[in-house]
Amino acid sequence: MFVGIDDISFYSSGMYLSLSTLAQHNGENPQKYRLGLGQDRMAVPGPDEDIVTLAADAAWPLVNDENRHRISTVLFATESGIDYSKSAGIYMHRLLGLRDNCRVVELKQACYSATAAVQMACALVMRRPEDQVLVIASDIARYGLGTPGEATQGCGAIALTVKASPGLLAVDPVYGCHSEDVMDFWRPTYMDTAMVDGKYSTLVYLRALLASWKNYQDDGGASFTELARFCYHLPFTRMAEKAHRKLAGAEGERIDEHQLEEKIGPGLLYARQTGNSYSASLYIALISLLENDEEDLAGKRIGLFSYGSGCVGEFFSMVVQPGYQKRSRRSTHLALLENRRELDYEEYARLFLYASPIDGSAHEFPRSAAGRYRLAALEGHKRIYEQTSPGL
Repeated sequence: MFVGIDDISFYSSGMYLSLSTLAQHNGENPQKYRLGLGQDRMAVPGPDEDIVTLAADAAWPLVNDENRHRISTVLFATESGIDYSKSAGIYMHRLLGLRDNCRVVELKQACYSATAAVQMACALVMRRPEDQVLVIASDIARYGLGTPGEATQGCGAIALTVKASPGLLAVDPVYGCHSEDVMDFWRPTYMDTAMVDGKYSTLVYLRALLASWKNYQDDGGASFTELARFCYHLPFTRMAEKAHRKLAGAEGERIDEHQLEEKIGPGLLYARQTGNSYSASLYIALISLLENDEEDLAGKRIGLFSYGSGCVGEFFSMVVQPGYQKRSRRSTHLALLENRRELDYEEYARLFLYASPIDGSAHEFPRSAAGRYRLAALEGHKRIYEQTSPGL
């Protein structure tokens, strides 16, 4: 029996800031972010959007009357937690109408935790093959106005279902991990924006890549040339290019621009438009690859590298299943990205600085969410969510 991903979807906010607008405001060359980071736009959430609403909109297409009763577990990965105690997944459990006898937990390790959730989900399904597990990754990347990391902000969520005999991707049992205690990126509990040492974080990312790759190889993983495509964690898309060149060099392979585009290019398209989505970013890359690669990838093996600062890295692989194209949501995802509203810098700055009360007083959020779900209000320290129009 093999297990893996049967279905997958992503969602991002209905607003964006062009990075050329940001560059112009900062008095910089508009090409700086396109060439240096590989980014065009960053998604900007509204006041009534958070990790729960983004996650629920990502998951809504995956949950139906046929599988709702089979989902035994929800694993919600995020580093943008909204409560020290209550899992963000509990709110989503209700919004999606999942069964009562369903376990729900939240997982955290910077941008890595969604991969831990996928591996845990596979183990759960191996134990009970009749069950399905819903994995969520949802995050909002915030660094602050005028900070070096501002151009790598963004938001997004993915949802995927893990089951036996999946229709999309079979997850290989072999993997390689690397963990070490470093301070390349972190967010203390008393701050709502992250601390980051960008150059150091890039070095640690690459170090974790090579170490987890070696572990993957030592455990019997596929060789570099046996992997048809690669997906990497994307704090910005240029990072994937650095990572792939580093890995190829370590294996004695020379990669030209054509080969680089073939192996990783289709997986970078969506992230260029959404910006960093932390735990969701690797899987947005995977969706982008499956939906935009012109070659039939059925039967091909994909290598994936997941990285979370602090740090944990994991290299693993999946095999694309026959008929995977039938599960594509490309038109929906393209419409989501194309129909967003562009912000000018002043409106973006106002949204970034919008602050809801923290004293428990009643507060209603202005309507801006483009999806099915929104954060409607705060009442007595309680978050009130509602379903709105059908949306996309």
